[in-house]
Order: sequence, then structure tokens, then C-alpha cells
Amino acid sequence: MNEKDKSWALSIAEQIDKKVKVTSERNQHKIPYTSEKGHFNDCSDQISWWTNGFYAGQLWQLYHAYGEESFKREAEEIEKKLDQNLMDYRGMDHDSGFKWMLTAVADYKITGDERSKNRGMLAANNLAGRFNLSGGYLRAWNDAETGEQAGWAIIDCMMNLPLLYWAFEVTRDPRFTQIAKAHADTVIQNFIREDGSVDHIVTFDPATGEKKQALGGQGLAVGSSWTRGQAWALYGFTLSYIHTKEERYLQTAKRTAEYIIKMIPETGILPVDFKQGKECEWEDSSAAAIIACGLLELERYVGENDQKRYHDQAVCLLHTLTDKRCNWDNGIDPIVENCSAAYHDKDHNMTLIYADYYFTEAILKLCGKEIFLW
Repeated sequence: MNEKDKSWALSIAEQIDKKVKVTSERNQHKIPYTSEKGHFNDCSDQISWWTNGFYAGQLWQLYHAYGEESFKREAEEIEKKLDQNLMDYRGMDHDSGFKWMLTAVADYKITGDERSKNRGMLAANNLAGRFNLSGGYLRAWNDAETGEQAGWAIIDCMMNLPLLYWAFEVTRDPRFTQIAKAHADTVIQNFIREDGSVDHIVTFDPATGEKKQALGGQGLAVGSSWTRGQAWALYGFTLSYIHTKEERYLQTAKRTAEYIIKMIPETGILPVDFKQGKECEWEDSSAAAIIACGLLELERYVGENDQKRYHDQAVCLLHTLTDKRCNWDNGIDPIVENCSAAYHDKDHNMTLIYADYYFTEAILKLCGKEIFLW
């Protein structure tokens, strides 16, 4: 680890810790997603929302790094609230990894709580049950039981596969890894383009497994390059390599990394879609934070030249976020600003809780204080 980078990251990590100590005190009992007028909203009444694990994940990361007991209590409360989601099959979808890796599994890894392990295993078995044998993919969303989206798979799910890898690690039941690898292989064959860019959504015939078409999803259009989708692919395939040591996953992670590095603007400020027009000023800082996390993991498994390039690019993204897109005012709840959930959404350049999570993870990773939750 570069000592200059580590020293800088330690100072930023301490800033994050100090700010979250203040902001978490006034946001007790909340599950944030975004913010209004500088204050977190609360998704406790939308308990199945896909981002409901990220705030707890950030609190667990900071608890592991600095030992603040209030962080642990708040994270445990969110974990228990998510039991309502576990008992509602309509709210169980492909995002179980995002919700329970960062809550129950994090709790189990840190404290050894068997109740948390049980929650994680319930979520993992539900995720495994979404596997479509004909197409070799994990179904994405639910669709009010009409079946219209039974053949839909999305790039985001690469980041949910670690829940299945973890389930294999604690049970030694190979079906979990078999399903995860089958999905990852389907993504390689059907989502990853020759230049390393990716599709967000691919649809299949759920009965035969035949590929039907790609959809633009949360990006600009069909064939464009939704920035956060690129981030999910980069980090997701890196994680699949970490858990399986299958070379094809490492090579796919490198392909997506090379495309991303080529497309990052000189400013280091990322657009919502890499192919949006220069006149469009919509940004996605969350993608920058996720990409930084992915590159910092990927650099551990590549040759020296690539290692330096990936490391330097990750640090550059984190410096840009810190200097230009982070709000360090303790009167404002979120840290990372100028995020976008989707290109065609009404709202842009907003705050999103997963940007704070991945920024925190990346900074802690850089200074050696992270706990690996994936």
C-alpha cells in the first residue's frame, strides 16, 4: 500500500467517522435512501426497497474500523426491521445480496450471531430459488405475478452473487456456487459486449432460455453504457473471481475495467451514461465510488503494470469525490452528492445512500481498515 495514499485515506476515514457519529444520532431508527433539504428520508415503511441494507453496511464498516457502539445498535435495528421483508415473498427479489450481505451477514461475520446467520441463509435460499434452469440466470424483478418479467435478468445481480458464495462457505452445499457461476457465465455470454461495455437488462424466453433482446434499462438507450451498470459488472466479476478463482471472471473484470478507464472524463466526474451527450450535466457519483471499490479489489489479482493503473485510477476517483462531490457539513446528513439512479428519471444530481456506503468502503479499503463484506 502506498503510504501517501494510506495516510490521506486515514484522514478521510476519520472525517467520515466523525460526521456519521453526528448524523446517525439525529437519524436513529431510519433506513435512508436519499435526502431532502439535506436530511435523510426514511424507507422503513418501504421495507422491501433494494437499498435498505446500505446504511447498515456503512455503520458496520465504521463500527469495525472505530468501535462506536451506537453504530452497531443502529445496524442491528435495521437488520431486525428487514425481517418484515423476509416474510413477504412479493418483496423478495434479486437484490437479496444488497440487503442481507450488508446487514445479517455483516453482523454474523463481526459478532458470530447465529440469528443473523439464519437470516442470511433464508435470504440466500430465496435468491437461489430465482434461478431459471433453461436460461441459466437469476430472475430480476417481480411483476405482480403476471409473468411478464419472468425472463428478465440485469447486470446489477452480479453484486448479489456473493450472498450465494457466502452460503456455500458456511454450508459447503455446492448448489449455491453452481447457481452463482451459472448466472455469471450467462452474463458473460449475453451482457458483455466486445469492447467491455455492458447491457443493463437482457430478456430471455423463460421456458426455453433463448435470448430475446437487450433493453436500455436505467441507461440512455439500448446499446449505450449506463455508468453504474459498468460499475456493477467490474466489481461483480471481480468478486466472482475472488470467490471461485475462475480465470474467466478475472478476464471479464479486466475487460470492463479497461472500457471504464478509457471512458472516464479527464475531470474524473462521471456521467449517468458514458454515451450521453456532452451537453448533459447529469452525474452519478455513486458509480465513481463503486468503480473505485472494484478497482481497488481488482488490483490485488493482476500484474504489476495493471495494478498501478487500477490503483491510481481508483485514487483519482476518490480524490475527485472528496474534493468536489462530498459535503462535510455536519448539518447535512449525506456525504456524497450529485448521484443519479437512472438516466430517464425525473430527479438527478441528488444523494443516494449507496454512494455513501461505497465511498466509505473504498476509503477504508485504501487505508486498510475495511472489513470485506462481499
